[in-house]
Amino acid sequence: MDWKAVAQLNEQYQSASAKEIVAWAANSGLRLGLACSFSAEDTTLVHLLARAIQTRPEARDRLFVFYLETGRLPEETLQTLDQCMRRYPELRFQAFFPDREAVEDLLNRKGAFSFYESIENRKECCAIRKVEPLKRALSGLDGWITGLRQSQSVTRASLPVVALDADHGGIIKLNPLASWSEAEVYNFIEENDVPLNPLHKQGFPSIGCAPCTRAVKPGEDIRAGRWWWESPEHKECGLHVSAANSSSDATSEVRS
Repeated sequence: MDWKAVAQLNEQYQSASAKEIVAWAANSGLRLGLACSFSAEDTTLVHLLARAIQTRPEARDRLFVFYLETGRLPEETLQTLDQCMRRYPELRFQAFFPDREAVEDLLNRKGAFSFYESIENRKECCAIRKVEPLKRALSGLDGWITGLRQSQSVTRASLPVVALDADHGGIIKLNPLASWSEAEVYNFIEENDVPLNPLHKQGFPSIGCAPCTRAVKPGEDIRAGRWWWESPEHKECGLHVSAANSSSDATSEVRS
């Protein structure tokens, strides 16, 4: 797709429901992967995608759920993965691991917790464990689906429903929950009995690798528990960061 086509899609689905957006994905003929960290937002999308495939079974060959097995995921996240695989047998789940040699080299050079020492070290770890595996996950796809929401952080405030991801070969990026509030996510989960990561009930509104995620304190921002030793403008791992210099166009990739 080009910028014009994405702009038209974004305008068409800007006010659509998440169910309608996911249904469009199932009917589009596109090869799409749902990036899943097994947070509340992502299991919500797993549920919606499973229901869409139940309606259109042939879409299963084009749509799948993938997760980045960084080697540092909390046990609760893996438990939620297991729940989802059992609950939604119509979906394909695929793990992407970091390059073994790259991980070994990092640990041999800097130890197991170098990411606490500097932003550069933390980004190096994220690049090895998350960014490079993501590139492999997206290779050959027409686009990907994410659980990003505008209200999650200042870096996501202008998030569009549909974007053109120039950093991954010009594929599209769908954000069906872009306009959802946190309350809407949890209401949906309760109403539809969607698997919920146990960490959410322990004060973790945002969940990543175990060493880089903590529970938030009362009154803190929902992303405060991610890389809590860094300032808010740096709190992205590189999965949703564009190399572009501007994010003013609502149809462009969001700089986050």
